[in-house]
Amino acid sequence: MEKKLACFLLASFFFLITLAGIGQGRLVTSNSPGDNVSDGVHSLYKQPKLPYLNSLFSSEESCTETYGFLPCTTTVLGNVFLILVYSYLMFLGAKLLSDGSEILLEILGPGIIGGFFLPVLSALPDATIILASGLSGSTATAQSQVSVGMGLFAGSTVMLLTILWGTCLVVGKCDIENSIALDHKDTKIFSLTGSGVSTDIWTSYAARIMIISIIPLILVQLPQIFQVTSLSHMAILVSLIVSICLVIAYSLYQIFQPWIQKRRLAYAKHKHVISVFLRNIKMHALERRLFNDDGEPNKEVIEKLFKTIDQNSDGNLSAAELRALVVGVELEELDTDIEGCVAQVMEDFDTSHNSQVDVEEFVRGISRWLKNARRSAESGRGQNEHSIGLLNNFHLQTRKEQDRLGDQNDEVVEGIQNANWHATKAVLMLLLGTLIAAVTADPLVDAVENFSTATSIPSFFVSFVILPFASSSEVVSTIIFAKKKNLRMASLMYSEIYGSVTMSNVLSLAVFLGLVYFRDLTWDFSSEVLVILIVCIVMGLIASFRTTLPLWLSLVAYALYPLSLLLVYILKYVVGWS
Repeated sequence: MEKKLACFLLASFFFLITLAGIGQGRLVTSNSPGDNVSDGVHSLYKQPKLPYLNSLFSSEESCTETYGFLPCTTTVLGNVFLILVYSYLMFLGAKLLSDGSEILLEILGPGIIGGFFLPVLSALPDATIILASGLSGSTATAQSQVSVGMGLFAGSTVMLLTILWGTCLVVGKCDIENSIALDHKDTKIFSLTGSGVSTDIWTSYAARIMIISIIPLILVQLPQIFQVTSLSHMAILVSLIVSICLVIAYSLYQIFQPWIQKRRLAYAKHKHVISVFLRNIKMHALERRLFNDDGEPNKEVIEKLFKTIDQNSDGNLSAAELRALVVGVELEELDTDIEGCVAQVMEDFDTSHNSQVDVEEFVRGISRWLKNARRSAESGRGQNEHSIGLLNNFHLQTRKEQDRLGDQNDEVVEGIQNANWHATKAVLMLLLGTLIAAVTADPLVDAVENFSTATSIPSFFVSFVILPFASSSEVVSTIIFAKKKNLRMASLMYSEIYGSVTMSNVLSLAVFLGLVYFRDLTWDFSSEVLVILIVCIVMGLIASFRTTLPLWLSLVAYALYPLSLLLVYILKYVVGWS
C-alpha cells in the first residue's frame, strides 16, 4: 500500500508537469506579406519543432554518469523515470532501516535502541540525500545542488505537519461532546466544529519539544535579520553545535522517558489480539466464508456467529460470553491474561458503553476488524485471499510485529528465541538499508537536478514535493493508526508526527549546516527557513495548548502546504529575498 501510494503521487506529479509545457500557437507579425493572415502555426519549418517535446524525448546536451556506470539523461521523461526508480530504491532502504531497528528492539529492549537508534535511523534517508546534495563536485556545483537538500528538509517537515497531520485528523475524527472526542463514535460526518480527535497531555509535550527544535533555525537567521552578514559563517557554526546538542538531548529524553515507544508497543499487542480473535471467529464460522465474493465482510455469516456465541439468546454478548469465546485459543502467544484480551474486545465493540455488545455492534466491530486485516494481509502478501488464508497471514504479521517490539511493561525483553539469528538478520537489514540509502542518494540528487534543468523548474520545488514521499516509509502506517478512532491511537499518531519532525529539525538540519559550513557555501535560504518556522510554530502551538482538535483545523493544515510553496516563490523569485 505504501509503495503504491508513493508511486502514484510521483507519477501524477510528473504527468502534470509534462503536460504543462506542450503547446503551439498562432503568430501574426508586421512582416507578414500583404493582407495574408496565417491560419496555422507561423514558420512551422523554420522554427525549432516543439522544443519542449525535444527536451522530453531527446537532448543534445550531455550528462555525467554517477559512479561511472549508473545511467543518466538530460531529457524530461528520462529523468522522470530515473527519479521514480531511485525514489523507489530509497523507499526500500528506509523500510529496511525501520524493520531492522525494530528487530533490534526485540533483542535489546526499548531503552537505548528505541531512544537513540530508532529516531536516528528514521532520519537517515533524509540525511544521506542532504549530504549527497552538496558533498561532491566543485563549490559552485555544490551551491547549486544543495537546494535539493534544502527542498527535502523543508518538504519533509511541511508534508508531515500539513498533509499527513490534516489527513490523520480527517480519517480519525469522532464526534465531539463536552470538548472531548468520543471513541469510535462518528455520526456528524464532516462537522467542522462538532467532530475531531482528542489526544493526551503527552502529545502536547511532543508538540512543545518540536517547537524547541527550531532554535537552530532561528540562530542561523540572526545575521540576516540584523543585516550583519559578516557573522553568517559563525552563526552557521553555532547553529550546528546547538543542533548536535539537541540531537543528543532528545535521544537521552527518549531513553529515560520512553513513552512514545511504549505506545507503539501497546498498539502492536492490541493488533495481535485482534488477529487471534479473528482466527477464533473463523473457527466458529466452520466452512462459511467471512468475506463475500466482492471482498466485503459477509454480514449474514457474522450475524449467525453472534447467535452461536450468544449462549443465553438475550441478544447481547456479555463479558463472560466473550471470555468463553477466547479461552484456550493460542492465548499463550499474546503474553497477556484472558481478561485483558476480553477488555480490549469489549472496548472496541461496545460503542454504547453499557458493558454489553449487541448484534449491530458485533457486526460493525467484526466488519471493521476484517477490513483492517484484509488491508494488512494484502499489503504483506501482495495478493488477494479469502477468509482463513488471509486471516492466517494477518495473524503471522501481527505476531512478528509483537515479537519485534516486545512488551510495553518490560524495560528489557527477555527469553528471545534464536537471538543470534535475529541479531544477525537485524544487522544485515540495517547494513543493506544504509547501503541502499547511501548509494541511491547521489544519483537521485543528480536526477532531480537534471529534471530541474530540463523543465526550468527550480530544484527546490521538485525536491520539496517529491522526495519526502520517497524517504518516508511510515506515512500509510500512521494513517492506519488514525482509523482506530480513539484517544490512545490519536495520541500515538500525533506524537509520532511531532517526534519525526523534531528529529528532522535537529539531525537533518545538523547535516545540512555541517555541509554548508565545511564546504564554505553561501547561506541564501532565508525564505525556506521562514516557511519552516511558520509551519512548525503554527502546527506546534495548535497541539501544545489543546488536547481536542476539531475538524476545521485540518483545513488550516492543508492550506499551509500550498501557501508554503507560494511564499517561497514570492520571497525568493519575486521579491528576491534570500
